[in-house]
Amino acid sequence: MSGRARSMTATRPAGTEGTTVTDRDRPQPRVLVVDDEEHITELVAMGLGFNGFEVERAGSGRAALAAIESRRPDLVVLDVMLPDLDGFEVARRLRQAEGAGSRVPIIFLTARDTTADKVEGLRLGSDDYVTKPFSIEELIERVKAVLRRSTGVGPGDHRLSYADLELDEETRDVWRGGKLIELTVTEYKLLRYLLANARRVLTREQILAHVWDYSFTGNASVLETYISYLRHKIDAVEPPLIHTVRGVGYTLRLPPDRG
Repeated sequence: MSGRARSMTATRPAGTEGTTVTDRDRPQPRVLVVDDEEHITELVAMGLGFNGFEVERAGSGRAALAAIESRRPDLVVLDVMLPDLDGFEVARRLRQAEGAGSRVPIIFLTARDTTADKVEGLRLGSDDYVTKPFSIEELIERVKAVLRRSTGVGPGDHRLSYADLELDEETRDVWRGGKLIELTVTEYKLLRYLLANARRVLTREQILAHVWDYSFTGNASVLETYISYLRHKIDAVEPPLIHTVRGVGYTLRLPPDRG
């Protein structure tokens, strides 16, 4: 992975000069950055520090697990290709240790941009996936987005999520991979029904009745059109989540051979 950080910059983002933390009662969000290349962890720590984060660094998978056990971070930025335990194994052990308790959000860093790697990360409960080379500014915004989604979310919060797709029923905001997606009213209703029934196969009749209050006869083309609109927006990144079940209807899930 040598030389991967050449396009990364650690310049202070515009508008951050002179920024101070005015709420003394609110602790700084704490981020653990894990990468075996010290110059990358230094750049990331610098950028996050400029934006009000407390940062700890680790250079190996075992060091990362020890750091998490010693003092739980609010988020982990985790390189996949580490010298001892790879990032996926670190995430696997972390999720096993957490059990049914609250989970530490994870953003994977990797030079590998394959669908298989992204699916593996999602299956391990990652919250985002950033491919090297990347800009510090982009990573900072992704960290902020993941923390916004994860902080304070608990029983009674009106959110639906599956893989890296999330929907807030109160604000009607929708994110895929930490990026906000603009939907029309009908697209939102359709996605919400699919997401509320993730991994279930829904018939065309069920979807039409729930989203449009239509009987099935003569209205199949309406559903097909809006499924196409949703796929263009939701499945603009890998892996695809909206699938056709031939002769039946549709389902929202990871690809069948990977989910």
